[in-house]
Amino acid sequence: MKKILGASVGSDVHVAGLLNFLELAKKEGYETVNLGAAVPISRVIESIEKEKPSIVALSYRLGAVAWSNLLHEFLKEIEKIDVGDNVVFIFGGTAETSEIAAQSGIFKKIFDGSEEEEDVVLFLRGQIKFQEKRNYPDNLPERIAFKYPYPLIRHHIGLQTMEETIEEVKKMAESELLEIISLAPDQNCQQYFFEPHKMHPAQDGAGGAPIRSRTDFVRLYQASRTGNYPLIRCYSGTNRIVEFSKLLKETVNNAWAAIPLFWYSELDRRSERNLFEAISENMEGIKWNAAHDVPVEINDAHQWELRYAHDGLAVATTYLAAYVAKKLGVKWYIQQYMMNTPPGLSPKMDVAKAVAKQELVESLADEAFIPYRMIRTGLLSFPADPDSARGQLAASMFYASYLKPHIIHVVSYCEAMRRATSKEIFESIKLVRRVHSMAAKGLPDFKGDPEIRSRADYLKNEAWAIIEKIKNLSSHIEDPLTDPQTLYRAVKTGILDAVGLQGNDVAKGKIKLKYINGAYDSLKDNTR
Repeated sequence: MKKILGASVGSDVHVAGLLNFLELAKKEGYETVNLGAAVPISRVIESIEKEKPSIVALSYRLGAVAWSNLLHEFLKEIEKIDVGDNVVFIFGGTAETSEIAAQSGIFKKIFDGSEEEEDVVLFLRGQIKFQEKRNYPDNLPERIAFKYPYPLIRHHIGLQTMEETIEEVKKMAESELLEIISLAPDQNCQQYFFEPHKMHPAQDGAGGAPIRSRTDFVRLYQASRTGNYPLIRCYSGTNRIVEFSKLLKETVNNAWAAIPLFWYSELDRRSERNLFEAISENMEGIKWNAAHDVPVEINDAHQWELRYAHDGLAVATTYLAAYVAKKLGVKWYIQQYMMNTPPGLSPKMDVAKAVAKQELVESLADEAFIPYRMIRTGLLSFPADPDSARGQLAASMFYASYLKPHIIHVVSYCEAMRRATSKEIFESIKLVRRVHSMAAKGLPDFKGDPEIRSRADYLKNEAWAIIEKIKNLSSHIEDPLTDPQTLYRAVKTGILDAVGLQGNDVAKGKIKLKYINGAYDSLKDNTR
C-alpha cells in the first residue's frame, strides 16, 4: 500500500485543503499520515525518514515571500537525507504560493485551488503529469470505468480551416480538461467525402472543418496524442455510412459512432437519399459498428425534438432507437439527453421527459446491452448573449446532473453566436465541471416529486401507444420495429411527425402542439 505524508508547514494553520486531499487518498486505498498544521520543516524531514512515504504533500497559503523562505530551508534539508527518486513531492496552496513551488522544480504535481475533486482523484489513481508513458484507456467503456464516478467531458471542434482545427485539437488535448474530442467536419465532407466532385467549393468550411482526405483525419488524430490523450470521435457521414464508419475506425479510432435511423435523408435534406434507403443504410452502419466493437449512439430523439416533436414522440423514438440498437448487436450504447429542447420546456418537465426516456432505455439493459448516459444543453434554446448563455448552460447542466451522466457533452456558451475556439471551450468546460461537482454532492430526488413522476409515467404510456401503432403497421412481421419498410411507413402515415416537418415531401408535417404547464403535447391528445 502506498503511503502519503501530509503537512501544512511553517506558521500556516490552514488544513482544510490538506484534510480533503488525504481523505480522498484514503478512499483510493492509500495509507495516510497527517502531521497537521504549522509543522516545522525539521519535523517534516524527521517524519520522511521515519515513515518512508511514497508521496509527501506540503501545503502553504500565507504568501509568496514567506513560502519562498520556507521552501529554501526545505530544499537544503531534504538534500541531506538523499531520498532520491523514492519520494514524489506535491504541493497545495494559492496561486501565488503555487507559482513559487513551480519555480523550485521539486514538485511533480501542484494544486493551486483551481482543480475539481476529480483532478485530485485522477492524480491519485496514477495519472501524474510527469509520467513519460501514458496508459490512458483508448476505448470508451474502459475510459468511463477509469474515471468513474466522474463523467467524461466531451466537446466538439470544427473551424473554418484544417490548420486552425489541428491547432485547437492540440490545445484541447494539452489542457487535460476533457476526455473526448468530437471532430466536426463540414457538410461537404459529411455528404461527399467519397464523391469530392460533388462538393460545393463555396461551402467549404460550412458548419465544420474542411476535411478532405484520410491524411487529414490522421493529422487531427496525431494532434490529439498529447496531454491526457483524449478519445477522438467524429460526426457520421450523411451517406455511404458503412464506408465512413470504416474510415473513422481506421484513422481516429472512433470512440463511438453516432448514426440516426430516419435522418440524413430527404427528411432533413442532409443527403440525397430517400427515406427508405436511408433507414436501410443507417441500420447497416449501426450493425457494422456493433460487429467491430464500436459503441453506437442513435441520435433520433433530439432530431425530432429540434423540429418541435411533442414530448411523447420524443420518448417513443428514444425507446425505438435503443431497441433497434440492441437488436442490431450493439453492446455499448450511448443515450444522449438533450435538455431545453424544444425551447420553453420547464426544468420540471425537462427532467420528467428525461426520466421517462431513461427508464425505457435502461429497461433494455443486460450483459449484452450496456447503455451510457450523456447529457447536454440544447443549442436551439441558447440566447445570443454570452452572459445569458452561460446562465442557461450552468442551470441546465446542474439539474441534468440528476441523471448521473457517464458523459457530459459540453456545448460552449458562444455557439448561438459563433463557433467555439479553445478559449470559449475551456471556459465552458470549467463552468460545467464546477456545476456538476456541486450537483454531485446531492440533489433532491426528482422522481419523488408527484408532478414529475406523473408526467414521466404519462409520457411512457404515450410512448408505448406510439410504439404499438408502429407495430400494427406490419403485424404480420415478426419484429416490425427493426423493419425499414415499417419505419418508413411510420413517417409516411404521420405516426411519427413534427411541426418542423411542414412542407416536407416525405413527412406529414400536420401535427399540432399545445404548450401547457411547461411541456409539449400533441393537440389531439391532452388528456392528462
